[in-house]
Amino acid sequence: MEKQFLIRPATPGDVPELLRLVKALADYEKMSELAVGTAPMLQEALFGAKPCCEALLVERDGRAVGFALYFTTFSTFLCKPGLYLEDLFVEPESRGLGLGKALLVRLASLAVERGCGRFEWRVLDWNEPSIKFYESLGAALMPTWVLVRMDATGFAALARRP
Repeated sequence: MEKQFLIRPATPGDVPELLRLVKALADYEKMSELAVGTAPMLQEALFGAKPCCEALLVERDGRAVGFALYFTTFSTFLCKPGLYLEDLFVEPESRGLGLGKALLVRLASLAVERGCGRFEWRVLDWNEPSIKFYESLGAALMPTWVLVRMDATGFAALARRP
């Protein structure tokens, strides 16, 4: 079967399409109210003076239908970098064609090229189809690890403490 899609690094001109896909992901995850980022913010994060993340787009028929947004982490135990997948999304009408798997394969290859010790991401506990999909690829859930988060208000307050 001939490959009918293209995976490529996002470019500055892709920011509007990438933001459209981010908002579609937020809708899917029932978190639309949390998707408050803007195109200028995403532009700065990906392509500004100090980029803090990278993105891949997957296209079908010249149209972006999915993305993966990722960044470098570091493992103090391994003393090696890691690759952290912040978000992966494929539009519902393009699912089942191997696009999500192809994005993960590309990221795994990138982790190998960069000498990473880990390739990690999170999945919502209610997202059974994704959990099964990730496990089918050899990923393992880490039930003993709990996500800890401090929002901007919290860390600003902490930073002011003596």
